[in-house]
Amino acid sequence: MYESLGFENLTAPEAAVYFAALVGLAFGILAERTKFCFRRALVGEDRRAASGVWFAALAAALIGTQAAVALGYISFADHRFLAPDLPWVAILVGGLLFGAGMVLTRGCASRLTVLTATGNLRGLTVLVVFAITAHALLKGVAAPIRTTLGSFTIPLGDSTSLAALPGGAPVWTALLAIASLLIVARSGARPVTLIGAALLGLLVPIAWVGTGFILFDDFDPVAMESLAFTSTWSDTLFWFIAATSIPAGFGTGMIGGVLVGGFLSAALGRRLAWQSFSSPRETGRYLTGAVLMGAGGVLAGGCTVGAGLSGVPTLGLSALLAIAAIAAGAVVTHAALNRAPSGALQPAE
Repeated sequence: MYESLGFENLTAPEAAVYFAALVGLAFGILAERTKFCFRRALVGEDRRAASGVWFAALAAALIGTQAAVALGYISFADHRFLAPDLPWVAILVGGLLFGAGMVLTRGCASRLTVLTATGNLRGLTVLVVFAITAHALLKGVAAPIRTTLGSFTIPLGDSTSLAALPGGAPVWTALLAIASLLIVARSGARPVTLIGAALLGLLVPIAWVGTGFILFDDFDPVAMESLAFTSTWSDTLFWFIAATSIPAGFGTGMIGGVLVGGFLSAALGRRLAWQSFSSPRETGRYLTGAVLMGAGGVLAGGCTVGAGLSGVPTLGLSALLAIAAIAAGAVVTHAALNRAPSGALQPAE
């Protein structure tokens, strides 16, 4: 479709960067306002209200994404979330690692990106280590770990998605959306916050349609992408240190937009504040969590946003397994920390 829009001096890949920046800007503003975070929804002190925020976003993402599929704008037939061979070992190990890491760092990658924009130096430190670790597993010295664990697969054939099960995509989309909305209804979160969360969720289908339909160009193709924070931070790091050799991509534009959006929202709300580590032990815990999240995000095929908020709406079994493993890793780690001797491993507020 892109070639029919009449842009003569802007290629589809270049347009994707600007588009991603706008999507990221909106995400940064909405995520900062709603305190969107999967960790908080699972183990936070305000988990009930936080779960309402997360599942309101998921319900909107589900309905919007599957509506776009039904209308024929996009298809996930060739997407990695619907790959015929399920790398179950990598997904399970990666999910557990990511879940443990986000508890140790007190935030998933998306939340820490937003916090970094508000002046949180803990978040910045974690994200740098997170991006380095992710890049090492994707393209660096640790890549053999990814390929080895990824070699353990289960052939799914045509049953790679809930859409292949009885009832098809409409029934499973409805069931997942209804389950999400029941959690929202019981959350007690403020209506204005839930509206913001739903708008955040709609960014998922907007990004899918934007990259998979509007920016589609046979002569200069771009990958169909949506919100994610593992590969995007890895790409941003690579671009930052080698910008003269490689162009910016969707991920770089999105991360830049999220940082700007988070900063603007916090600045307008007078929530900008420098924050840093309180002790060497806390620093070590956050760095450990950062490594676990970087490795886990790559092995699982995405983070709580990439595999969760964006992945679950594809109805792909790999995305569902990944977010389940992440949740399990977070809950188990949180329970272990709470059973530890007082002050030994307790996460600082």
